[in-house]
This record gives sequence, C-alpha cells and structure tokens, in this order.
Amino acid sequence: MTATTVSPTTGTGTTAPVHGRRPTRPIPAARLVKVELRKMFNTRSGFWMLLSIGVLSVVATGAVIVFAPDEAVTYESFATAIGLPMSVILPMIAILGVTSEWSQRSGLTTFTLVPGRGRVIGAKAIATFLVGVVSMGVAFAVGALGNLAGSALAGVDTVWDISLSTAPQIVLGNLVGMAIGFTLGVVLRNSAAAIVGYFVVSLVLPGILALLAQLREWFSDVQPWIDWNYTQVTLFDGATNTGREWAMLGSTTAIWIVLPLTVGLLFLRRSEVK
Repeated sequence: MTATTVSPTTGTGTTAPVHGRRPTRPIPAARLVKVELRKMFNTRSGFWMLLSIGVLSVVATGAVIVFAPDEAVTYESFATAIGLPMSVILPMIAILGVTSEWSQRSGLTTFTLVPGRGRVIGAKAIATFLVGVVSMGVAFAVGALGNLAGSALAGVDTVWDISLSTAPQIVLGNLVGMAIGFTLGVVLRNSAAAIVGYFVVSLVLPGILALLAQLREWFSDVQPWIDWNYTQVTLFDGATNTGREWAMLGSTTAIWIVLPLTVGLLFLRRSEVK
C-alpha cells in the first residue's frame, strides 16, 4: 500500500505554490555588544558602579590637591590615588555584567532570544573591555587636570612622571583585574559569591602566597609564575619589560583566567537557565 501526497489547489484547479519559512539572520555581534552595554547601565547597581568611577576620580584628585605635600604633587600621585578605588570597582562591574542574568532573572529571556550562549558571553566580554578602557581614559584625563590644577595651586612645576610606555601597562593591569572578576562571574554565576571570591583571590590569597615564599625558599621562585596579584602589581609599576616577566604574566593569566574561564563556559553552556 502506498501513500499519496495531495498538493493544495486553488479555486481554478491549479496547484498553489507552497512557500517555506523565510530564513532568519543571526543578531549582529555589534548589536549584542550595544545591548550588553545598555544592560550595564540599566540596573541600579551597575549605574551607581559606573557613576562612582567618575565621582571617586574627582574625590581622589581633590584629596591629593588638599592633603599631599608640594613635592608629592605629581602625575604619579594622582594616578595612584585614582587607581586604588578603580582597581576594586572595575572588577565589580565585570562581575555584575555577567551575574546580572541570574540575579535579575533575565537569563531565560536573553538566552531565548539569543540561543548561542557563547555569543552572549562574548558580547559581555567585549562590553566589559570597552568599559574598562573608557574608564581608564577618564581616570587619566581627570588625573592630568588634577596635576595641572594642583601644581598651579601649590606654585610648583608640573611633573609628568608616568611615561608613555608605563600607561599601557597600567591599563593592562586594570584589565587583568576585570578579567579575573569576569571569570569568577562566569564560573560562579552569583553576584555575592563572585564578589566574595574576588576579594579572597585578590586580598587573602596573595598574602598566603607571600608568606609561603618567605617560609620556603624554593617557593619564592615559583610564586611569580602562579600569583596573578604579583604580576598585576608589576604591571602597575610599569616594570614588565623583559621576556621572562611577560612569560610570568602569561602563566598567571593561563592559570587564573584562561583555564577557569574555559571550564566555566563549558558548564554555562550546559546548565539549565531558570
């Protein structure tokens, strides 16, 4: 027995053409990045985090002008004062940029509209990178204005003691901190847990590793290769110049960013979104 397929016919007896579904285009990557940037500003916590970058830059600059002695009114003093709060705020922004999908319960909507979770996380990473670079540009600009105003008020010569080769390393150091926060956000997918985890790996763990380096001589040679805070401080000091130091940075980046981020992405792509 055979089955017969009957084509639909029109009123005149002719066969009507069957139209298939129109192929859908994937959402462009640029649009995804714009959406993720907008989402960083939309939440209350993200908005105040971003706003605090400008506020704290101005406050830190004013503190240097008011309290620093005349000989300390240099560009490095302003950059250091601004950089301290930013080294904490920027990783928090990176964490919230990832974990907001789960803490704000928007993940189901996001991953329904864009089923490719890797594309969403990639857009979040690019948006985080852009926020970090722009924030550092604002910080450098505010520090430069503070240096000009501070030296004029103190009646001293304006000192620009941060070289052009050091500035990119300072930016890279902050981006490394943001990458650590972003990685913790992907792995833990919980704002509170990721924030606590960041403070543990940035404040508690370096002290433990430094203590081990003092107690065990052999570990002092290993520490620079596994302690990401050690290589980050070297970047902030602009002292990452030799091939060995860049290799140390690559080693800590692989241990603390590449490996856990890869594992986190594998679990994220397979986990159930509620």
